[in-house]
Amino acid sequence: MGDDAELRGTTTLDGFRVLWVGIKREPIVFTVATLGAVLFGVLTVADAWVLGWATQHVLIPAFDTGEIGTDMLLWVVALFMGVAILRAVGIVARRLGGGIMYYRMQSHTRRGVTRQYLSLPMEWHQRHPTGQLLSNAYSDVEAAWSPIMPLPMALGTVVMMVIAVVQMFIADVVMAVVGLLVFPAVVAANLLYQHFSSPLMTRAQGLRAEVSEIAHESFDGAMVVKTLGREVEETDRFRAKAHELRDVNVRAGRIRAVFDPTLASLPSLGVLVVLAVGVARVSSGATEAGDVVTVAYLLTIVSFPIRAIGWLLGEFPRSVVGYRRAKAVLDATGNMSYGSDELPVLTTGALLEVEDLHYSYDADAPLLRGVDFDVRPGRTVALVGATASGKSTLTSLMTRLVDPDAGRIRIDGHDLKGLRKGALPRDVALVPQTAFMFDDTVRGNVTLGADVPDADVWAALRTAQADGFVAALPDGIDTKLGERGTSLSGGQRQRLSLARALVRRPRLLILDDATSAVDPEVEARILASLRDDRDEDGDDSAASLVVVAYRKATISLADEVLHLEDGRIVGRGTHAELLATSPAYAQLVNAYETEAALDADAGSATDGGSRA
Repeated sequence: MGDDAELRGTTTLDGFRVLWVGIKREPIVFTVATLGAVLFGVLTVADAWVLGWATQHVLIPAFDTGEIGTDMLLWVVALFMGVAILRAVGIVARRLGGGIMYYRMQSHTRRGVTRQYLSLPMEWHQRHPTGQLLSNAYSDVEAAWSPIMPLPMALGTVVMMVIAVVQMFIADVVMAVVGLLVFPAVVAANLLYQHFSSPLMTRAQGLRAEVSEIAHESFDGAMVVKTLGREVEETDRFRAKAHELRDVNVRAGRIRAVFDPTLASLPSLGVLVVLAVGVARVSSGATEAGDVVTVAYLLTIVSFPIRAIGWLLGEFPRSVVGYRRAKAVLDATGNMSYGSDELPVLTTGALLEVEDLHYSYDADAPLLRGVDFDVRPGRTVALVGATASGKSTLTSLMTRLVDPDAGRIRIDGHDLKGLRKGALPRDVALVPQTAFMFDDTVRGNVTLGADVPDADVWAALRTAQADGFVAALPDGIDTKLGERGTSLSGGQRQRLSLARALVRRPRLLILDDATSAVDPEVEARILASLRDDRDEDGDDSAASLVVVAYRKATISLADEVLHLEDGRIVGRGTHAELLATSPAYAQLVNAYETEAALDADAGSATDGGSRA
């Protein structure tokens, strides 16, 4: 409730602040659009002067004489035509400029939000659902700049209103004062509208993010939903949130439905009062009929600026909410600072040092505690541990997707926190277990837009054992993979993900169970290929390798194995040494083969029972 109260009190002022941001960004376009709007406003008022002049000097004399002079008629037509043409020029400038500002500001803000998403650390993204991020980049940006298109028109109509009010006082002071009594009523109506609409607009923008999040989850989890028969439940979940959004928008629409006709009717009531007073004043000889027509018409003109300003102010609640939500992303830092250090340009593998590392997602349940190890240049270290022992989190820390709570990670003697932004990916590559593919060609997914020769792409594909199936695709490396690479198997996606890392020739390569979806025969060829490359280059010149692994074939690649248990390293040595000295390690690495053997025996028993 405190936020709602604050929003109600500052909506108008904050709305103008949002507009000022757009004006500073596009000053030339804003000036052209405003001049066009001013031209339109001045000439609209000129219409009233032409109408009053024609009434007083052409129509009334015509009633007395029974005829209209040709010259006078031509003058009236020329005046009206000239005013209309110039007013059309003002309309074009106003609308074109307003539209350019609107779409440019949307584009500028969306690019800024998207750039910020890419620069923020993973820990920030983990705290913000995808649907909210989509809403920030789309509907919030659209809402933020919705008032900027009618802004030039509103400013032009303010000039129109000032000129019209001055002309009304020149024509007849009494009728002008009577007509302008509508202004306090208009101000009161706007304040009342904002008081009731602001909290609804805030809730509606939040619900748009929630609806987007549910839709995104349903699309991403389509296989789970369909295979488990959860279509009805997912539909109901989406329907409930969509109906809530609908109801909030309907409530806001009802308030707007009362506000708009009220705003439109107030000037009309003012015109009726002015006509009544004008008739009385003409009858008493205090004014002329032409002045009554001029003031009444000017008051109808003044009603247009009132409506225009009302439209502008009516958009402020939604605009302020949208801008605040988008600005929160643009101002986010993710609590990750960077230094100015650069890693040395070397052709040898990187030296990785992990010192007294601590990390926790929940302060009451630490995940990593006092982890210490190093990886010498060109050496291979395997991380082995049960599920939830902290292996994947450790890979995120080594690539600085997140920062540790305590301790340090150094590469070639440089603390990761002291490196400049963007320095680490040049020398360090992570291949995650879940391989993400873009809706692009094989080449595009491997190079990610980098200028890499096709020969290097094919070399990386060969090392990852992906060259065979890629060559068999309809267009080879130019084959489009579709969204998320759905045309490929899980193992094929993992191999392309590995090639994506290898093509960059990293000095430190981290594999987070990166071959889990690959069958053992292909995995053996991948590991042999990595080993062959390392043997050809020599240990020091080859990339340092950290492997999160479960299979013995993968672990056997390592020069050293680290056994991770409950967030601590409880064993360290070669695979053979740990098998001989650590029963827990032996049980863990033999579990896969043991389970596979039990499954095979169970299958044989079932077959025997069926035959019996």
